[in-house]
Amino acid sequence: MFDASGNRRLNRRNLLAAAAMAVLAGCTVVPKAPVSGPAPAPTPAPSQSDIPVDTERHRVALLVPVTGVNAGVGQAIANAANMALLDTSAKNLRVTTYDTSAGAAEATRKAIADGNQLILGPLLSDDIPTVSGVARAAKIPVISFSNDEQAASRDVLIMGNLPGQSVTRTVQYARAQGISTFGALVPRGDYGDRTSAALLAAVRSGGGSVVALEPYERSAASIASAAQRVKAKGGFEALLIADSGSLSVRAATAFKGTSKTPGVRLLGTELWSGERDVNASAALAGAWYSTVSDQRFAQFSKSYRARFGGQPFRIATLGYDAVLLTLRVARDWKPGTRFPADTLRDTKAFPGGFLGVDGAFRFTKGGLIERALEVREVGAGATKVVSPAPVKFGE
Repeated sequence: MFDASGNRRLNRRNLLAAAAMAVLAGCTVVPKAPVSGPAPAPTPAPSQSDIPVDTERHRVALLVPVTGVNAGVGQAIANAANMALLDTSAKNLRVTTYDTSAGAAEATRKAIADGNQLILGPLLSDDIPTVSGVARAAKIPVISFSNDEQAASRDVLIMGNLPGQSVTRTVQYARAQGISTFGALVPRGDYGDRTSAALLAAVRSGGGSVVALEPYERSAASIASAAQRVKAKGGFEALLIADSGSLSVRAATAFKGTSKTPGVRLLGTELWSGERDVNASAALAGAWYSTVSDQRFAQFSKSYRARFGGQPFRIATLGYDAVLLTLRVARDWKPGTRFPADTLRDTKAFPGGFLGVDGAFRFTKGGLIERALEVREVGAGATKVVSPAPVKFGE
């Protein structure tokens, strides 16, 4: 995944704090993986497996950090994956967790030596080139929990929530309400680039126009200054603020009670989901944003707490849904054979997509996840759903 602050690489020690803050709408802020440069050097052959041969169950590897600074997030994903096996009473699937903290390459080699035919993970997009480089040589597909779109390939599918889809869904809803002119405040860096690209594409395809766009450095002072600049330009009916709730509040105050831009509808991204600052701010009242549905998350959290004694990170649902996805494919997957990854990209194979804790989802031909999102409106101390997420995809 990539950093909403716009930095090319987020310090890993910040992942836990970011994930807690970005309990965020099912999308946590995780470092961006390098996408260019020389190919990974050849790796040694996998070591001999310590796990006995298993001909009755599918072997699936879960690659996440379970030690080190990101252990909390990784363990939550692993717990959720185990919970999915328990909830479904799955007898034909064996999921083994491998710790990427000590080295993603060694974890991948060990997973392959153990006979796993599918890799779920890694969590950090920094690890994707290493994991995919080792897995590709063994023809083992990877379904990563990252949201780094550039890491998708024939061998790597991206399962993390994509911010561009949130922006597109919100714009489509706004256009349906008669809004045609848009402005935007976007942070410098990858996150800002991708949200602004999604905004421009969605607005233009809907017949609207983006009349003002102001970049800023990710700080309270910079976003407040950018808000004043974009307000001075005016001429837009809706303004996208592509940042976390706390910084979005800073920008929103510039539009509260102004006569320069009457009736401006504020728009947010998936980063707003789960943030107390969003619902606590009068300046954001009436704002719209899109995210995955929380309809099933309450029950998921209750079950998780009963089994593991703590509140799960919001991103833990990716582990649960990844196992549900694998079980669905396993109906036509013979144990010991290669995982049929190409069928995940085939909408005819799964016309309605898949259903998980976070709602309906499927993969595009390019290997990116496509999610059914709901649109929420910020109210006084709470949000309400103004456009429910579709329950499945059409063919």
